[in-house]
Amino acid sequence: MKIYLASDHAGFKLKQSVENFLKEEGYLTEDVGVESESRASWAEYGAKGAEFVSKDPENSRGIIICGTGLGMSMVSNKFKNVRAALCTNEYMAEMSRKHNNANVLNMGARVLTEDLALRIVKIWMDTPFEGGRHAERLDQLKEVEDNNFK
Repeated sequence: MKIYLASDHAGFKLKQSVENFLKEEGYLTEDVGVESESRASWAEYGAKGAEFVSKDPENSRGIIICGTGLGMSMVSNKFKNVRAALCTNEYMAEMSRKHNNANVLNMGARVLTEDLALRIVKIWMDTPFEGGRHAERLDQLKEVEDNNFK
């Protein structure tokens, strides 16, 4: 599985920390931008990260970071096959995987400590989807997506 990483300028440093952590854990990563703390658009780079996951949702995930995570969450969920979750604590990370099978994690570098963000990433990466009744809801979500993404 490949993990696509994206950020705007506000999320750049945290994105670097997340990438280093994931590599240490043995994950294959690809950084799709930004390359510095120079001002950059969350909409542009959030879209880049989500687009990769949208094209191969079974074999990839994304971790997309901005200042609050809000903008990245908004843009991430504009892509077909993307189930993006803005997580601000470990419980949200766990539930986004267990119940929602989230394939994009959005975080805010200005609202999380690095330590908490890395714990969120670890839980999010390690938690499997439970399926069952939750799969039925994802089928409903897919129907909504199919009806609205023309």
